[in-house]
Amino acid sequence: MTRMVNCVKMEQELEGLDFPPFPGDLGQKIYENVSKEAWKQWLAQQTILINEYRLSSLDPKAQNFLKEEMQKFLFGGEDLEMPEEFQAID
Repeated sequence: MTRMVNCVKMEQELEGLDFPPFPGDLGQKIYENVSKEAWKQWLAQQTILINEYRLSSLDPKAQNFLKEEMQKFLFGGEDLEMPEEFQAID
């Protein structure tokens, strides 16, 4: 049976994640309040941020930046601005 959550990002009841995306309180909060679709959108946004800002996943400053952006994206109630240099491919 599919686990449903009231997704804070999509503002509707949708299929939830299968497990917390990482350990700790924030991972549990995401598991309980974010849908698979919203998480998929975040992963796409994260990829853009990593590529456009040339972030290293090993850099603690980059990790903190991504964590803050993730919280804004998932729980902030609004979409993030794209990096200035970003140009979508049609």
